[in-house]
Amino acid sequence: MSDMANKSATTRRSGITLAMAMPWILATVILAIVPFVFASNSAITIMNQMAITIIFALAYNMLLGQGGMLSFGHAVYMGVGGFMCVHIMNYVEDYSLPLPLPVLPLFGGLFGLGLATIVGSFSTRKAGTVFAMISLGVGELIAACSVIIVVFFGGEEGVSGDRTYGMPVFGVEFLQQIEVYYLIAFWLLLSAFLMYLYSRTPIGRMANAVRDNPERAEFLGYSARWVRFFSFCASGFFAGIAGGLFAINYEILTEENLNLVQSGWILLITFLGGVGFFFGPIIGAVLFTLLQTVLSLETELWQLYLGALFVATVMYFPGGMAGILMMHVPAIRLGKAGLLVVPYIKTLLPAVIGTLGLAALIETVFHVRHAATGEHEMTLFWMTFDSHAVLPWITMFAVMVVSFWITRRNLPELKAAWHDANTIGGNPS
Repeated sequence: MSDMANKSATTRRSGITLAMAMPWILATVILAIVPFVFASNSAITIMNQMAITIIFALAYNMLLGQGGMLSFGHAVYMGVGGFMCVHIMNYVEDYSLPLPLPVLPLFGGLFGLGLATIVGSFSTRKAGTVFAMISLGVGELIAACSVIIVVFFGGEEGVSGDRTYGMPVFGVEFLQQIEVYYLIAFWLLLSAFLMYLYSRTPIGRMANAVRDNPERAEFLGYSARWVRFFSFCASGFFAGIAGGLFAINYEILTEENLNLVQSGWILLITFLGGVGFFFGPIIGAVLFTLLQTVLSLETELWQLYLGALFVATVMYFPGGMAGILMMHVPAIRLGKAGLLVVPYIKTLLPAVIGTLGLAALIETVFHVRHAATGEHEMTLFWMTFDSHAVLPWITMFAVMVVSFWITRRNLPELKAAWHDANTIGGNPS
């Protein structure tokens, strides 16, 4: 009986190890081949920014998702780490230091860790509103210092450097974006893996306990303050790594990299992806980067749509995009996910069309109000029309109303299918 139990335990351990390894292997393969699919320099630049944002979002989720600490100034740790890396780049150029470029993000992480240690020594005494207000004050303070302390932050112009003066690594001088991409991809995998391991450690587990019930954690003998402090320091370290990679990619850091706007963006990204799941910030970072880089090329109102998406997520899907995906796990395990396909098509397709109709109305109003005098023609969804004519307005309004009406009519069918798909018994499809 004991031998059978040992074999069962060994099998479970092996299965868990394989299940844990497969996502990382798949991520490595995807990161390796994706530059061959999207080979243009602009696409590689977008992927670089996406990878940096993923690291920063995962670091922020160590605070918000794991520790329950809402920070309004976390961009300062990424910013100061980036500034430090730019200065090291300049030291390498000026004094010919034998320092390879791939290790620079480590210095950014250590500098972010040092600042997080100082700030965390007093800010992590309390969580909730107290911590949030302290983080806001620290963020404002350092953002103000970025204009005052010119020797480090460079004033309004910032600090720039040149990554190509570093010591070549196996003959690679990082002159091309594709070389920088693989450097960032390496640090992305390493940082994400280390953050995942941290979440599985006892201190990472206790961070979840302190987030949910700090009093009970104290009764068990754990100091809620020290648990928050260690999570805060770890988050600052990985945020500094993201700042170092930003410095390598763009070769310039300014006040914009550590102000409250950046802190607000990372909060939005993390909530949009889902704070309750490790992979949630990854989804949020990918989605936000695409909206920021691709959608901003198509419309000046991209921030309006992003804000509306964020509000809708918080109101109706507090688990974020990751939460929406995980909601379907029970139906998949029951083998009934097929029951949702047709109701989803009948409900979501008209909802998307209605949303596009509403967006078309908003874009037309914006064009009428802000276009040059006498400029009546506008192009929307690859169609050119007169924005001052009545017919386009009637068409867009009719499409929006009819689509939303169809969506509302089909909602009961979707709810019934959802109930059937998540109920044990019946015939799976």
